[in-house]
Amino acid sequence: MQSSMDSKIVILGTGGTLAGAASDPADNVGYRAAQIAIADIVARIPALTAVALQTEQVAQIDSKDMSFSIWRKLATRVAYHVDRSDVAGVVITHGTDTLEETAYLLQRVLAPRKPVVLTAAMRPATSLLSDGPQNLLDAVHVARHPGAQGVVAVLAGRVHSGLDVRKRHTYSIDAFDSGDCGPLGAIEEGRLRVWRPWPCGKALGLGTLAREALPRVAIVMSHADADGGIVDALRAHGIDGIVVAGTGNGTLHHALEAALMRAREQGGVKILRCSRVAQGPVVQTGHDALESAGSLTPAQARVELLLRLLSAA
Repeated sequence: MQSSMDSKIVILGTGGTLAGAASDPADNVGYRAAQIAIADIVARIPALTAVALQTEQVAQIDSKDMSFSIWRKLATRVAYHVDRSDVAGVVITHGTDTLEETAYLLQRVLAPRKPVVLTAAMRPATSLLSDGPQNLLDAVHVARHPGAQGVVAVLAGRVHSGLDVRKRHTYSIDAFDSGDCGPLGAIEEGRLRVWRPWPCGKALGLGTLAREALPRVAIVMSHADADGGIVDALRAHGIDGIVVAGTGNGTLHHALEAALMRAREQGGVKILRCSRVAQGPVVQTGHDALESAGSLTPAQARVELLLRLLSAA
């Protein structure tokens, strides 16, 4: 039997800033994402020449434009490669904008027994000090680690569970964290320190993503002077689910909450309630009218509600 150190790592490229380019090497914000092929990115990292690798370009997009069709294709390719006996793990290069959504979806749908490692960059490949090459090298080290499993994200030397990772900063190289749970571990000079268990759970299965007619799920936010107009408009548009990002502990303006209750009771719209606050869960009070999404970010809660609707269909 091949060990994880002898087997190959498959790198699936989807674009993002890690594959981005700017005309000026000093420009870290005016670049165009998804300009460089994954095979070319890998070829530029000398340390990867010693690793058995296979690259595949699944998509080439700015991750703000991530779509369900790409999620379906990506999940299918990940499942295929994870099932191969000669593959130790899979690495996915991804944009930072929607990484937390993709990671959460892949873990819930696949719950893989082998490591599936997402990585990204905050600076383009043309930058004077790009973070992409180190992040990709670290991701490969994690994917080769014996005993690693599940979907994780590796960025700025930290390993985050796919169930917890979230973007916390718009510009910093160290832009991600895991909320109250904290990182799963750290990668230092190719060596991994693991602090808590790898993500696990029951896989929903690829069949969850097979539907052509997709449920429509939107995110709305509670704020001062909010009303229910946006909820009523979404109902008229045929919305299937709404994630509401509340203030504080998931609290809602009374007018918005009334509209959400009407949508649920009269329109059959499924509702999940989370918080717009960056840290902390929505703690149940015992008299909550709407279901809590716990510690999920609004973006992750939307994925969770989408998967519930797909599973129920």
